Amino acid sequence: MLLQAQNISVRLDGVEVLSDVSIGVEAGEIVTVLGPNGSGKSTLLRAVLGMLPLSSGQVRRADGLRLGYVPQKLAIDPSLRMTVRRFLSLPRRVSDAEAAQVLARVGMEAAGHRQIAALSGGQLQRVMLARALLGHPGLLVLDEPTQGLDQPGEAAFYTLIAEVRRDTGAGVLMVSHDLHVVMAASDRVICLNHHICCEGTPRVVSAAPEYRALFGLGTQGALALYQHRHDHSHDGTADHGAQGHDHHDHDHAGHIHHAG
Repeated sequence: MLLQAQNISVRLDGVEVLSDVSIGVEAGEIVTVLGPNGSGKSTLLRAVLGMLPLSSGQVRRADGLRLGYVPQKLAIDPSLRMTVRRFLSLPRRVSDAEAAQVLARVGMEAAGHRQIAALSGGQLQRVMLARALLGHPGLLVLDEPTQGLDQPGEAAFYTLIAEVRRDTGAGVLMVSHDLHVVMAASDRVICLNHHICCEGTPRVVSAAPEYRALFGLGTQGALALYQHRHDHSHDGTADHGAQGHDHHDHDHAGHIHHAG
């Protein structure tokens, strides 16, 4: 277990924003926290990162765990004169070889000389991810990393996150209010509305009444994407009636926490 938050609560200005929340992230696991605006998602991230004090509970990290953090989309002043290469050396100078390696990892090989203010939203998020990868993190923490991107941009970014997890073995904890691509990109989903309403695999959560109560019934896009990636035959044949197929049209293991 890379990170374990046990029964944590957070009060801000006298209001309890998080109540008795427990989450954990294992190595190589992608965990996504979903919730409507104002549900405490970003507060949860800041709490587990040690940026906010807890009113109760505790957070434990694996010994020597390195964290990589990608905040919500940065607002860049259009008049700012700073190249991507210089941005990667803030606040700690990195070598040209290190910068080239992480830019290649996120598909931005030729971007080092470009002005940071001239990047598109998706390009900027990739550069932010590259900066987070410089420290070789064991856990990536992403706060609504695709905010403001269109759905193809979201899909491309989540695909990149899955590739980083595959290649590095890092765990990933991210928060989002997106209901479509993010479900397919996650191993485990946690629905948050100041407390944990439900959690489990995407298939389990998408069918949970607590999830439907938070987000309505418009989940077919999320479920369809999940099924498209997981409900298929592995032997490459077109005869779905043949025996011996490894067909994944079933519910994966998961569990539901019912709110009291």
